[in-house]
Amino acid sequence: MTTTLYIGEFLALVREGHWEYVERVKASGAAIIVAVTDDAKLLLVEQYRIPCHARTIELPAGLIGDEGGASDEPHAEAARRELLEETGYEAGQIEPLVSGPASGGLAGEIVTLYRATQLRRVNAGGGVEHEDITVHEVPLAEVEAWLAVRAKAGVLVDPKIYAGLHFIGSRRE
Repeated sequence: MTTTLYIGEFLALVREGHWEYVERVKASGAAIIVAVTDDAKLLLVEQYRIPCHARTIELPAGLIGDEGGASDEPHAEAARRELLEETGYEAGQIEPLVSGPASGGLAGEIVTLYRATQLRRVNAGGGVEHEDITVHEVPLAEVEAWLAVRAKAGVLVDPKIYAGLHFIGSRRE
């Protein structure tokens, strides 16, 4: 038996049997984008994350179907939209890499990792009005060392970055 314990503007807290978890109220999933420029730089974003009480470095990402009741938004289009909003880059090509749970013990949300190539910068990025996103363009050859320095400085590094690096390393043309 499933019981909804609380419904907020964006999340619902649900109990099913002995398990409690969250569900998105206005979204059908999330897109995470591994974007590599033509000159072999990985696009990363940095922002303060309230739940972590820290700045985090992440791949560009965002919710699918959360804009104006567009729950049927095509996933690849959401990935394109989020990449542009957060980084200021348009993708000439975008392809799905893998889908799965972001945190299977906490949420039912399914995320899809996309690879974006043929990038063209059209604006500064930085997110929408309530976001304060810093865009980083890090050479692929230096990204792991760069992340280690940032982590040592106290910035949290999202482990999904390493998953993205795995996929682009194993799928390079």
